[in-house]
Amino acid sequence: MKRVAGAVGLILLSGLLHAQEAAVVRAPWTLLDQFDQAYTLNDELHILLVARSMDGAKILKQALEGKTKGYLEARNAIFVADVSQMPGLIATLFAIPAMQDYTYRVLLDRQPRVVTRYPGASDTVLWVDLQDGLVKAQREYSDPIELEKALQQAGQ
Repeated sequence: MKRVAGAVGLILLSGLLHAQEAAVVRAPWTLLDQFDQAYTLNDELHILLVARSMDGAKILKQALEGKTKGYLEARNAIFVADVSQMPGLIATLFAIPAMQDYTYRVLLDRQPRVVTRYPGASDTVLWVDLQDGLVKAQREYSDPIELEKALQQAGQ
């Protein structure tokens, strides 16, 4: 009887831990974009693109060159940039105003508190496939042409 109770306890504990892990993964986050407009992670987001550095951000910028406004949104995608290493004055006076000319939305992770949830190399763009807020797969792009092709396929 003790073995059965112990096994049931382990199963319940395992289920509880799994539920807690899912809650951590699904924990919604909110960031402001380059226009100070809030965006909150939701179940409709399918592709999260993350850049941890200027190198990563440049890859995405090159991949989106010539694309119309709404290109990422049409693919249920959003871009998060880690700007935590950028000096505040430079970000405020130069970088963020320059981003306002982009045809795509840039969520600014100033702490960083969101990009740390999705580990990856600092000189790439991390592509995170999401389903109902849960990470299903991820890959990294260091070539803007390959990233552009993947985004085109995502729109089909």
